[in-house]
Amino acid sequence: MNSTKRHKIFACLKSANPEPTTELEYQTPFELLIAVILSAQATDKSVNLATRRLFLKANTPRQILDLGEPVLLEYIKSIGLYKTKGRNIIATCQLLVDQHHGEVPRTRTELEKLPGVGRKTANVILNTAFGEPTIAVDTHIFRVANRTGLAPGKNVLEVERKLLKVVPKEYKHDAHHWLILHGRYICKARKPECAKCIIAHLCEFKDKTI
Repeated sequence: MNSTKRHKIFACLKSANPEPTTELEYQTPFELLIAVILSAQATDKSVNLATRRLFLKANTPRQILDLGEPVLLEYIKSIGLYKTKGRNIIATCQLLVDQHHGEVPRTRTELEKLPGVGRKTANVILNTAFGEPTIAVDTHIFRVANRTGLAPGKNVLEVERKLLKVVPKEYKHDAHHWLILHGRYICKARKPECAKCIIAHLCEFKDKTI
């Protein structure tokens, strides 16, 4: 795929959704961090249902530590892998209090030291909370990048690096959200809805469902 076509793809996505953002509900970088940790192998909808209740009770590292792990688990037990996630959240809150004055760090290195935070989660925080032009490649972005020909790669890191290289600068900050939403609602895994797709005329997928 050439640069002209890539530019047109993002221009189309921007025209349809000028200010894309995450579907996770949050008010602070810390709330976003907790929501993203909980969102692994879970839907944003299920996470939002849990965090709406949790954040009313506790929405800082100290407050969650004061809540304690058993009570925290009661708030998040509807989410998959909740015991592991709860343990990671408690450990993360302790590190934030002990090493970062209760604030979410703004560097990838420090973020990835937090329990339950990998490269993808760190990229989400850097992009969505702090405005960095990072791209967190999840299953949706990996699929869209490969299927369309936008930035094909054999693994998520390869796709991430290729996207950072080829996405036009003016679209780089929001590319993460456009591609996730496109993969979630249009370019679905089992049956992409090509007839509804605003970039179908630019996509290089050979087996379109039109």
